[in-house]
Amino acid sequence: MDPVIVHIRQDLKAQADPQIQKTTRRFFKDEILCYGLKTATVMAIAKKYWKEVKDRDKQEIFALCEELYRSGYIEESFVVSNWARALSDRYERKDLAVFRRWIDTYITNWASCDGFCNHTIGEFIEQYPEYTAELKRWAQSRNRWMRRAAAVSLIVPAKHGRFLSEAMEIADLLLTDTDDMVQKGYGWLLKEASRQHEAEVFAYVVRNRNVMPRTALRYAIELMPKDLKAEAMKKEPAGIKK
Repeated sequence: MDPVIVHIRQDLKAQADPQIQKTTRRFFKDEILCYGLKTATVMAIAKKYWKEVKDRDKQEIFALCEELYRSGYIEESFVVSNWARALSDRYERKDLAVFRRWIDTYITNWASCDGFCNHTIGEFIEQYPEYTAELKRWAQSRNRWMRRAAAVSLIVPAKHGRFLSEAMEIADLLLTDTDDMVQKGYGWLLKEASRQHEAEVFAYVVRNRNVMPRTALRYAIELMPKDLKAEAMKKEPAGIKK
């Protein structure tokens, strides 16, 4: 095992706090593995060891990331997210296959999914926008985290007004998904898109409120004025199935 991995794990164990571990587990419906550190502490450790590995070949860094992922610990997944984002000026189109495999194989909770996809996949898509088509394929995966990834990968670009049509196409694909993690993911995407495109997102929600799960709908309209929220949440006429 690479000494850097050994040292990272030593630092994580040394700074672990049983109370933080207990608190962290409450945030997740499913059981997770965690040492028990605040996110800021994990990021400090990630940055500390990034200085040691940043000059290595990218494929070697990817191998280190995969070794961290294999542990299953959420904090180690956060180190991966930090390092993968730090590599953004070295992304190549072929890297998406690696990123896709990581999500499909190692991501098992919303925090690891969002931490990786918001920035790494989001930045990749900014550089190679033609790969939004790949996100639409993810939206049809059997893996709930791939489906959530399809949405949350566009969170940052959507916040700045980009990829509106693609965001709505992904929302269409996920519209009636029964998984609450997926519903929250695409609802969040629509919410961020509404910052710059409120009218379009409002129209989308009203058009689809008949079938859109309430969880997704509430996320989507969270930033809107009270009058629009009230309109979006109105009950449909009698006889229309929710």
